[in-house]
Amino acid sequence: MAVLVPAAAPTTGPALAPPRVRVRRPRPAWLSVPLRVLLPALIVAAWWTGSASGALPAQVLAGPPKVWSALVELARSGQLADFALASFTRAALGVVLGVTAGLLLGLLAGLSSLGEELVDSTMQIVRAVPFLALVPLFIAWFGIDELYKVLLIAVATVAPMYAYTYLGVRNVDRKVVEAARGFGLTGVRLVLEVILPAALPSVLMALRVCLSISITGLIAAEQVGTTEGVGYLVTLAQEYNRTDYMVLCVVLYALLGLIFDVAVRLIERFALPWRREVAIR
Repeated sequence: MAVLVPAAAPTTGPALAPPRVRVRRPRPAWLSVPLRVLLPALIVAAWWTGSASGALPAQVLAGPPKVWSALVELARSGQLADFALASFTRAALGVVLGVTAGLLLGLLAGLSSLGEELVDSTMQIVRAVPFLALVPLFIAWFGIDELYKVLLIAVATVAPMYAYTYLGVRNVDRKVVEAARGFGLTGVRLVLEVILPAALPSVLMALRVCLSISITGLIAAEQVGTTEGVGYLVTLAQEYNRTDYMVLCVVLYALLGLIFDVAVRLIERFALPWRREVAIR
């Protein structure tokens, strides 16, 4: 009995080119810092040029020399260190309180359907209400002392931490969780050793957002009933129309935000070392 053998495919067509392999050429490590400083340096240079040429009057925006003189004046009097420390302490306490509450609530809602039903609707209300609208109520409830300032910053940061943690936990691969359970991990160990590390990128992104928002909360909190802090310095600058002090306060808030960002980057470097290898750049 004859066996039909299929004919071979014609080979007269053009040969396929081998796939191109993209080789990533690492950028020199020393080039990172100059690139990060380049844009701020250009902004300062334009600011300095505008002030020196008279295009930016001192009554509108003080130039870098006057801002530097104000910085030296406050540093010599000791007020700069006291004000910066007071603002940093308020921001740190509020962030710790808000981030801790948001993290716990996000884990509760992400891990349990019952927890989601109990927590999520309330947290969505908190997220929808601008925290600046709570300033009059907080003053009426807690006065104008430190408790009011810390709680306002905490309320400003709790909603972002909750939302990112909730999404991070819900996006954890279920197969990884089931495999961990197969090895005997349950309860708190499962959360701490599997779920939370898998959700860590979202948690760290939430921390970065919370630290940025805490600066806004700090500015609002220090506008009322404050005798020390960068916000108190802003109030004095407004009363005496000192634009050099106003710009200095903006610079101090920017430096505080930069310190927070560097802290998060260091945490990411040690907690998520593999992320540097998967970046497309």
